[in-house]
Amino acid sequence: MAQAARMFGPLATRAAPLVWFIVIILMTFLGLLAITFVIGRVVPIDPVLAVVGDRAPRATYEAARLAMGLDDPLVVQFFRYVGDVVQGNLGRSVSTGRPVAEDLARVFPATLEMATLGIIIGVTIGVPMGVIAAARQGSWIDQIIRVLALAGYAIPAFWLGLVGLVIFYAHFRLVGGPGRINIFMDGMVPVRTGLLLVDSLIAGDMRAFRSAFSHIILPGTILGFFSLAYIARMTRSFMLEQLGQEYITTARVKGAPERVIIWRHAFRPIRVQLITVIGLSYAGLLEGSVMIETVFSWPGIGNYLTTALLNADMNAVLGATLVIGAVFITINKGSDLLYRLLDPRARA
Repeated sequence: MAQAARMFGPLATRAAPLVWFIVIILMTFLGLLAITFVIGRVVPIDPVLAVVGDRAPRATYEAARLAMGLDDPLVVQFFRYVGDVVQGNLGRSVSTGRPVAEDLARVFPATLEMATLGIIIGVTIGVPMGVIAAARQGSWIDQIIRVLALAGYAIPAFWLGLVGLVIFYAHFRLVGGPGRINIFMDGMVPVRTGLLLVDSLIAGDMRAFRSAFSHIILPGTILGFFSLAYIARMTRSFMLEQLGQEYITTARVKGAPERVIIWRHAFRPIRVQLITVIGLSYAGLLEGSVMIETVFSWPGIGNYLTTALLNADMNAVLGATLVIGAVFITINKGSDLLYRLLDPRARA
């Protein structure tokens, strides 16, 4: 017994943080389920009327209410709701007549594709901007970058989207208009991943790829602008902290080139910190693209959620809210786990 304890004791010690991490994720998801359940019960929308209509006889209304289990105690309703979600049953959409899970599986790839392009732009441009701003602190370059970062927080997304459409689509015809692809090509690309750019490449249809790219580049760039504003600001803050450390002063006294000091000595320690920043930014793009999708008629989860709200389709609203929250939790906890794996100090 003592030998087994000595053998499995260190293994249990190393596994404990992972087990605790999984428990935290499960508890967070349970809290998310509780919040969406409460939202579905407190909003001034009767789910029975959404199904039978406001002109249905009283007997029909009561029969539908009984069939939906709304007469059961709230505790029973909640556990039934949790059980349905675990099985992938999010109810049926009143607007489309299809299961909500099926609708979300159809629209989510569009949001994922646009948000992925946005985070690529945000990281590719935002990180160098933040590094340069910190290296040139107080200069006119630093001031311009700080103003751009501030604009990313201050400018409304819908206004920037409308201005972009007027200038780059209506006036100069440099990009495609609303939607994911030209209307006469809609449905011509076989769906494999749901990501239109990827599917068109798999199908070898370069004409569809160019059309899809021309439609996604403007909304993706706008999302990327909001992302790079946050990433550049945080990168600048991290870099300023590192550039003020004694080891940077020592490297300069030794005559190390400024480029080496900035990118090798100062930038390396902040790469792990940037993982969390990029993860939060990516999750924010996935959940905060509602206005952009509405302006560009982008058939993603944000547009789906807006349509469901306007139609009082609570199953669709709660299902979309649940998926968005689950994605945010997954990315947030995943980036936190990656941070701990890469940084020994965080593990300690």
